[in-house]
Amino acid sequence: MSKTHFGFETVDEQEKARRVRGVFDSVAPRYDVMNDLMSMGLHRAWKAYTVLVANVRPGQQVLDIAGGTGDLALAFAKKAGATGQVVHTDINEAMLRTGRDRLLDAGVSLPTVVCDAEKLPFADGRFDLVSVAFGLRNMTHKDGALAEMNRVLKPGGKLLVLEFSKVAKPLEKAYDWYSFKILPQLGRLVAGDSDSYRYLAESIRMHPGQEELKTLMKQRGFGHVDYHNLTGGVVALHVGIKC
Repeated sequence: MSKTHFGFETVDEQEKARRVRGVFDSVAPRYDVMNDLMSMGLHRAWKAYTVLVANVRPGQQVLDIAGGTGDLALAFAKKAGATGQVVHTDINEAMLRTGRDRLLDAGVSLPTVVCDAEKLPFADGRFDLVSVAFGLRNMTHKDGALAEMNRVLKPGGKLLVLEFSKVAKPLEKAYDWYSFKILPQLGRLVAGDSDSYRYLAESIRMHPGQEELKTLMKQRGFGHVDYHNLTGGVVALHVGIKC
């Protein structure tokens, strides 16, 4: 059986999928609160910037992958309007249920689909925009997922990948200290789960850096790829245009 990474561990590919599901089942109820605490509210600015770069217009078709609690899906829906459509997806049912309830509370009803980004159940060339925020690093076959995202985009369509990335060199020591000492303790105190947040810190270190991800996106059919470092490279927004 093929092996892959689960944080710093080497595990069977099927085992990774099960354990990632367990992480998000555990954190779903407190996910938004923890995001605010972990990032000191910066995740809202990162997502707002993503919405700005997305530049969704009325009537457009948008796919939000690993949409979780629905932040981006809600923002995109407001831009796409009544003539457009935003499809809200996640592989984790607990996260998706939390997001769906939150969207309904905001008075927004969107198509909500439990699906695997590596096997998207959508036709070729359906979407103008595909987004994935803080989800790509948890995928077992990132190259396969990126190829699927490319497949469902229209020619000239845009992929946005918002993800933790390689932090600027002067920030590395402080960032490591925060990630491995403070983050798991926050998880224990607020979400009752330190292990899931230790996995978060480890998964960030195993994820491709800015240039590596740019190369991978180009290899999977995106003709133009650029990235924007946010907060000293703690997060990067990669933008790919389908050929």
